[in-house]
Amino acid sequence: MATVLAATHHDPEGRLIAQTARVMPSLEGMFDGIAVFLTPQSSAEAEASLAGAVTRRGDQTLPTGHLHLGLWRRAALALATEQFPQAERYLFCDLDRALHWAEQFPQELQAAIEAAQSYDCLVFGRTPRAFATHPRAQRETEAIANHGFALASGLRWDMMAAARGLSRRAAELIVETCTDDTVGSDCSWPLLCRAAGLELGYLEVEGLEFETLDRFGDEIAALGGPQAWLERLDADPRQWATRLGLAQAEIASAIAYAERAGWGSSDEMR
Repeated sequence: MATVLAATHHDPEGRLIAQTARVMPSLEGMFDGIAVFLTPQSSAEAEASLAGAVTRRGDQTLPTGHLHLGLWRRAALALATEQFPQAERYLFCDLDRALHWAEQFPQELQAAIEAAQSYDCLVFGRTPRAFATHPRAQRETEAIANHGFALASGLRWDMMAAARGLSRRAAELIVETCTDDTVGSDCSWPLLCRAAGLELGYLEVEGLEFETLDRFGDEIAALGGPQAWLERLDADPRQWATRLGLAQAEIASAIAYAERAGWGSSDEMR
């Protein structure tokens, strides 16, 4: 079945250009098409490095930032369904994660694409090892968000890596009916599919390990290695405040979509 990669991309400083040049040929070989929705802040050079993909820039008036990721991810999926109407399957993944996955675990990514053929919505979570590569501020707050999702849905899955394998039916359902513009789309997309009677699945992978290190090679080397860079990140209280806000948004979306489908009530969850 033809599978298209739908991705968001934010690279204002061009930190991913070299990696994109290395890895895009591999991604192009794995997918039948690639659609990338870029933030308006992304550099012209970053867009030029995506020559093998269909690209579109978001409007300057659209809100950006983690709390608005649902809007951008839905736009990337809409671009993919519009530009590749022949596709039967889509894999959504933020481009930085897709690049890392393809470069470090190419065989696993190919297997993941194949595994997604069996579901309308296949949620890709992280193995314990992959989850442990993330900063503590991210691990601890995402564990809270995953727990909240489990309470709302009954599904004990890692929801926060944002990679999803989708059938055309699921992709069109999300594009046409999802109203969640927040980062909580991590939770609302699968719950929307489940409420529509579509088949869900879950698969943990290694390739969704912490990809952000790929952007900061020089800084990491100057600090003495990845662990020192992660420790500096975790020492910043603003990181914890940001991540707590994201976790709250994730759980709010999980509750809203679970209650909409009749799987629980606010009183039961208190």
